[in-house]
Amino acid sequence: MMGGIAEDKFVSSVELPRHEVTLNDSFALGTAPVTRDEWQALMGSLPGGGPEGLGGDCPVVNVNFAEVMAYLRKLSATSGESYRLPTEAEWEYACRAGSTTVFPHGSQLSVDAANFLYDELGVEIGTGRLTPVGNYPANPFGLVDLLGNTCEWTADAWHSDYQNSPIDGSAWIDGGKPACRTIRGGAWDHLPRILRASWRDWAPEHARWDNLGFRVARSL
Repeated sequence: MMGGIAEDKFVSSVELPRHEVTLNDSFALGTAPVTRDEWQALMGSLPGGGPEGLGGDCPVVNVNFAEVMAYLRKLSATSGESYRLPTEAEWEYACRAGSTTVFPHGSQLSVDAANFLYDELGVEIGTGRLTPVGNYPANPFGLVDLLGNTCEWTADAWHSDYQNSPIDGSAWIDGGKPACRTIRGGAWDHLPRILRASWRDWAPEHARWDNLGFRVARSL
């Protein structure tokens, strides 16, 4: 079941209607977001020049959609596998990992579970920076940083709700807001309501943000 749940007080219209999706194809998903070291090893230099002062095991950020596509093409060519971005449905399935709650492990989120900055009162309680991938516990599928640290690009164009969305887990490309893609997950500078499993927002394809990265996927 994809989308906001009735028990979640922060659900908005963009997360509705809640609907059933059947993923027709098996897929693999990167355990973590692509790191700065992984990007640099393949592409030669970091996108957008930084930010500075971060370790190579932190997620790569400041990367726009076209650069992500270039990375995926080069990774596919050098590895012999066909890599892509996850669809929005695949991302939520992986994030929920079989759960039906606001967060994959329950109704609340602590700073021990994910990298975010503010509590719901706006008090700074987090680290206030990107952290190395895997600093926080993996979900039941063995995936890390799906919530917090960095938001993640998905393959889907941005649509303001789920009316007429695909029910097979494929990327929703037709229509939507021009040159804008759906992002997921929440980031280091957010508060818990943005790290919910159903939270979704959009970014223009040209965006270079210090809280937006990506992870790879491939069909099996």
